[in-house]
Amino acid sequence: MNHLDQLAPLKLIAFPGAPNLPIFAALEHGDFERAGISVELETTPSSKFQIESLVADRYDIAATAFDNVVAYCEGQGAVEFATPPDLFVFMGATRIELALVVAPEVRSFEDLRGKTLALDALATGFAFVLYHMLERAGLSPEDCELATVGATPQRWEAVRSGEAAGTLMIEPFTSVARAQGFHVLATSGDSLAHYQGGIFAASRAWAATHRRELEAFIRGYRAGLAWTLDPANQAAATALLVERMPAIKPAVAPAVMAKLLDPGTGLTPGGAIDRRGMHTVLELRSRYAQPRKPLETFDRYLDLDSYTKVTGESAG
Repeated sequence: MNHLDQLAPLKLIAFPGAPNLPIFAALEHGDFERAGISVELETTPSSKFQIESLVADRYDIAATAFDNVVAYCEGQGAVEFATPPDLFVFMGATRIELALVVAPEVRSFEDLRGKTLALDALATGFAFVLYHMLERAGLSPEDCELATVGATPQRWEAVRSGEAAGTLMIEPFTSVARAQGFHVLATSGDSLAHYQGGIFAASRAWAATHRRELEAFIRGYRAGLAWTLDPANQAAATALLVERMPAIKPAVAPAVMAKLLDPGTGLTPGGAIDRRGMHTVLELRSRYAQPRKPLETFDRYLDLDSYTKVTGESAG
C-alpha cells in the first residue's frame, strides 16, 4: 500500500493571502504527512461560502477571521442556519494588518463620501474595522455605498477597475496595490493596538470524532510556521510565497514578507491567540452588529485542549 494511502485526509479552506505561507511550507516540506495527514487546501471566494461549506461538512477546517466564528455562532452572519453552528477556534494564525486601500484620486476620508466601498460581507469578517475607521474620520457607513464583493482578490479587482473607491486589504494585495499607484488611507494598527485577525476553526461535532486529525494539523502547521519564521529561511520562504502566489512580483515581495514576519502585523509565533485582540473583535461586534447584543467573553468560541496537548502550553 502506498504511504499516502495510509494518511488521514483533511480538507482545509482558507482565504487567499500571504498568511497562508506556513501552510504552503508545511505542504512543501511534508510536515502534514509526517504528522499523519494528507491536507487538501482550497481557497474561498467569500466568507459566506466558506462558513456555509464548513457547516455543511464539505471542509474539515477553515482558516478564517475570528469575527466570522463569533458572527455565525451569535446568529449575526450573512446566512441563517436552522441550528446555530457549533464552530470553535482551536489555534491562532495572525494578528493581521488591515489596510484601507483607495483609488489614486482619493486623498482623504472626505473623498470617500458617496463613493462605493467593497466588502467581503456587510456584517462579518473585517467590515466592522472599516466602520470603525470611517467613524474615527468623521464619517459613518451610511455616508458611503457598501457593496458585497467577496474575498480580497475580488475586492482588489473592484478597486483596480474603478468599480469601488476603496476596500480593506491584507498582504500581498496591499503591497501590490501600492506598487500600482493606489494609496493606503489608514490601517487597522492606527487605532486598534490589538486585533485578532486570522484563526483556525472547526466544528465541535467534527473535532469530537477526528481528534487525531486535528492534533496532526496543529503539529504540521506549527512546523511550517516555525520554518517560515526562522530568519535563516527568509530567502527560501520568500521564493515559496512568490511561487505559490504569482501575483506577488519580486519587487514587492520584501514588503509583503516584512509585514508577514512582524508579529504585530502578521503571523503569530507558535499559532498563539491574542486575547486582547479577541476582546477588540467582540467590542467592535457589540458596537456595530445587528441584532445588537453585548459580547463580553470569548471563552465560548474557544477550545484549546488539542493545542495544549500537542504543545504542552496554552495558546494564549
